[in-house]
Amino acid sequence: MPVAKQGTTQTKKLMHYSVGALIRRGDKLLLIDRAIEPFGFACAAGHIEQGEDPVTALKREVFEESGLTVTKHKLIAEEELEWNWCSKRVYGHHWYIFECEVAGRLAENQRETKSIGWYTEKQIQRLSLEPVWKYWFEKLRIV
Repeated sequence: MPVAKQGTTQTKKLMHYSVGALIRRGDKLLLIDRAIEPFGFACAAGHIEQGEDPVTALKREVFEESGLTVTKHKLIAEEELEWNWCSKRVYGHHWYIFECEVAGRLAENQRETKSIGWYTEKQIQRLSLEPVWKYWFEKLRIV
């Protein structure tokens, strides 16, 4: 069950907390084509579960979605996005975005992903991105 708390906004609405992982291999980023709403290509990401801190959630989500183990991580962005929704129909997510180094062999999670692969920034510009990742890629000047 995702962590859901009252948000920090003045409206005090329900807020989910999420992590995302930018994983590079040379000039390419690891992306999944999501099989669960919201659809589109995205980095490995997900909700912070009850009792988890952002780093624990990051490591769990990366492993669940890619089979890879996070070996190093650096927080590069943190922001509350009131417009961002999830499959649980909650609008409002507080995001922690990390740059990550990983080890292991890539393994697709067929329940959560249609496909997984490495994409250049030029290729990413032509993909149908999950809305929140379109936002992050533009904000972080990846596309």
